[in-house]
Amino acid sequence: MSLIANLYPLMKPWLFRMDAERAHEWTTRMMRISHSLGLLTVGQEKIAVRPVECLGLKFPNVLGLAAGMDKSASAVEAWSALGFGFVEVGTLTPRPQPGNPKPRLFRLPEHEALINRMGFNNPGIHSAVKRLRNRRTSAVVGVNIGKNFDTPNEGAVNDYLLGLKAAYPVADYIAVNISSPNTKGLRDLQAEDSIRSLLGALKTEQARLASEHGKTKPVLVKIAPDLEESQIEALARVFNELAVDGVIATNTTINRAAVVGHPLENEAGGLSGAPVTQRSTEVIRAFRSLLNPRPPIIGVGGILSGQQAADKLQAGAQLVQVYSGLVYRGPGLVQDILQKVG
Repeated sequence: MSLIANLYPLMKPWLFRMDAERAHEWTTRMMRISHSLGLLTVGQEKIAVRPVECLGLKFPNVLGLAAGMDKSASAVEAWSALGFGFVEVGTLTPRPQPGNPKPRLFRLPEHEALINRMGFNNPGIHSAVKRLRNRRTSAVVGVNIGKNFDTPNEGAVNDYLLGLKAAYPVADYIAVNISSPNTKGLRDLQAEDSIRSLLGALKTEQARLASEHGKTKPVLVKIAPDLEESQIEALARVFNELAVDGVIATNTTINRAAVVGHPLENEAGGLSGAPVTQRSTEVIRAFRSLLNPRPPIIGVGGILSGQQAADKLQAGAQLVQVYSGLVYRGPGLVQDILQKVG
């Protein structure tokens, strides 16, 4: 196990005494410093990994970092050095925005869970694009795009088109976030007519940009776990009709059944980590059964072990991502997953 993975259990109690968002910021900063000093690979075990051909891209391995951990694309090289085969940055909006008032990130250690209502706090997509132009990493990089909080849903298409156009030259793929519970009304875009209109516009712009840049960049859609069977069927129908390039399943949940009685149960925001493990796998399985064979699924939600990553792949995902699991298990989780499914 790497030096960083061995140190994390010693650092975790100290980090968990910090405010959750401050600990997140400190960890990201330390990742950048550790990478610049070459410390992330010290003692790192050489694991035989298999590259994955997916989305017309060659992923160094099956494991990715989910959006939300590196909102501003400030540490892509560090995450790659830690062992991730791909890194999804964002969510990024056309204009910078501060997000929701603090505190807005909470740990529920008893449940290995997080609640966040960050609200797409980010420096704006153009700032991140500037960083990504100069990246040096073999990892695949996805750019997760969203709408600004003050853009009404009637104008959301334009925000996503702006995000797609800005991200296209530097992204390996683009993820369309219509499933965060922390931007008012955003999940309404998952309704059948709304998603058909949005994706239709994005597919048209994707074709134009492919012609302009001489290369097609895949566009994926990130969905919520809180979908009823009829909603899953409607979304799958639209995805098949419009030949969507891929699906990311799933985002955080607003369901609190798994944390009833916890002091933070009623905090607004999306719940992630162990409470969403089973549901996200169920949604993956449902979409895999309904989607045409071609569009791949990236499985994310409550992966805290190599076996849980394997479960997502068995359910029909081609790739997996982690976020909350990294908070609770640390860098050792990366090696655990790669040893099991890499």
